[in-house]
Amino acid sequence: MAQITIDPAVEKAAEELRNKFKALRAEIGKAIVGHTEIVDGVLTALLVGGHVLIEGVPGLGKTYLVRILAKAVDLKFSRIQFTPDLMPADIIGTTIISEDPNTGTRSFSFQRGPLFAQIVLADEINRATPKTQSALLEAMQEHTVTVGGTRHQLEEPFFVMATQNPIEQEGTYPLPEAQLDRFMFKLVVNYSSKDEMKTIMDRTTTGYTPTIQTVMTGAEIVGTQNLVRRVIIAPHVQDYAIRVAMASHPGGPFALEVTNKYVRWGVSPRAVQALTLGAKLNALLDGRFNASFSDVKKVYLPAMRHRVLLNFEGEAEGVSTDDLLKELLEKTPTLTEAAA
Repeated sequence: MAQITIDPAVEKAAEELRNKFKALRAEIGKAIVGHTEIVDGVLTALLVGGHVLIEGVPGLGKTYLVRILAKAVDLKFSRIQFTPDLMPADIIGTTIISEDPNTGTRSFSFQRGPLFAQIVLADEINRATPKTQSALLEAMQEHTVTVGGTRHQLEEPFFVMATQNPIEQEGTYPLPEAQLDRFMFKLVVNYSSKDEMKTIMDRTTTGYTPTIQTVMTGAEIVGTQNLVRRVIIAPHVQDYAIRVAMASHPGGPFALEVTNKYVRWGVSPRAVQALTLGAKLNALLDGRFNASFSDVKKVYLPAMRHRVLLNFEGEAEGVSTDDLLKELLEKTPTLTEAAA
């Protein structure tokens, strides 16, 4: 087998990325206690050019996390508090009439909304109406905003982190499937442990104020996004990522019995893209330039859980989407007979 030669410049960039990633973890750890998987998931999405949906009950530090992240990566930060009366123009911006004080000439000008930032926190996104939620679609997918027939380019990198409360559903609007699919990961924040709770209390009730140092710039993040796409994924690993995603398609060639029984809709190709990019970044962070089966498995749940829709029987029996996906992951072989 021919040996693959890695460009020294790429090796140096990969080493710098590993050091920067560790430094980002450390800076965020000054303020956020525990939740390592959540922090890693958010950083992964940012560094490959995706967006994140975070679900958890109030008070677990979801909003605080993205504030600290914005400081650590030196990007323009904007928070949008979603409410039922929020309109699309409130987040995108609107065209207004302005008058020249000297000549009295009136003209139209575009007043930018809070969406024109690099890290956007969409707080409690499920409290806004579908009309307002959908205003994010073009920005998340194309990194542009169109108002009055004029297209405005958003500054790169552009990263949306949305939060939602899974408990209080009164007066909320579930996100449309088309928008859910545009989030690379859905991360679920669980309760802190006893030791973590003690550390949180020691930090938040004693006047502790963390000093967050800037670790990465916007240009470095864009460079990382390009570097990740140069990582190799072997045909048999790519085939596994495709099969483990297609295992969620009821009636499909790779569907399992549990899929046909409980799943109404499976995942789209965006899920395979998320699996591939997440696996490539994990490989780089592990000092490799080729993605492996374990890299795919590591990002499987966050990349899949918001893209699978259960049918009536699955909902009636209280089937957990995560448990179903774990079964698909466990029972889908890494290699097919042809590849083996």
